[in-house]
Amino acid sequence: MAWKEKDNKLYRSFTFSDFGEAFSFMTHIALLAEKQNHHPTWTNTWNKVEIWLSTHDKGDIVTDADRKLAAAIDKITGK
Repeated sequence: MAWKEKDNKLYRSFTFSDFGEAFSFMTHIALLAEKQNHHPTWTNTWNKVEIWLSTHDKGDIVTDADRKLAAAIDKITGK
């Protein structure tokens, strides 16, 4: 599943084999997001991670910062 733009946010969900794999993914993304100073809204339920990206200080719209983080997340997942 690719990123979808809806309601001024980029959205994507990821499913992993178990909670440990999902949490490892989130940890990796957290470090990446901190480095980019651009932090996602996300949820985790067992093996599923959902991510919403928008730029809060630009009025909660999708900006190049969101697209850059989405591309970096895609690179990590290989999808």
